[in-house]
Amino acid sequence: MNPTALVDGMTWTDPTCPVARTLDIVGDRWSLLVIRDAIDGARSFTDFQQRTGVARNILTDRLRRLVDRGILRREPAASGRRQVYVLTDEGRDFFTAILAIRQWGERHMFAPGEAHSVVVDEAGRPLAPLHPVDVNGDGVDMDTTAVIGRG
Repeated sequence: MNPTALVDGMTWTDPTCPVARTLDIVGDRWSLLVIRDAIDGARSFTDFQQRTGVARNILTDRLRRLVDRGILRREPAASGRRQVYVLTDEGRDFFTAILAIRQWGERHMFAPGEAHSVVVDEAGRPLAPLHPVDVNGDGVDMDTTAVIGRG
């Protein structure tokens, strides 16, 4: 995807902040759930509608926006009669962000022992918690980092 094409015509909430720019693109509940479900294997409009329960008109809008913004692309279904939605490289790269949100939710949105879904590796083992590290692999957090370049 051409990064300047995405920027052209966009009005950014905070032009210098990557978080704000990302939220301008995917920062509503339904967009994030569509991306989550695409990561989990949803492909058709019906898949997304059944998994999320979102109204058809809202889903149509979110799928269009995610395609327009290069997170999903449309491809012909195997039958050739419909279109399916597939994550682009940019969409696949969102996996880590969805995983971070999921892991935060596991820690803070469920009572101890309360059942919830879990992401597992190919051997069926739960994934280790994500932890940010610096270029040397040392752990960092909000007390050991700073944002620079913000006007």
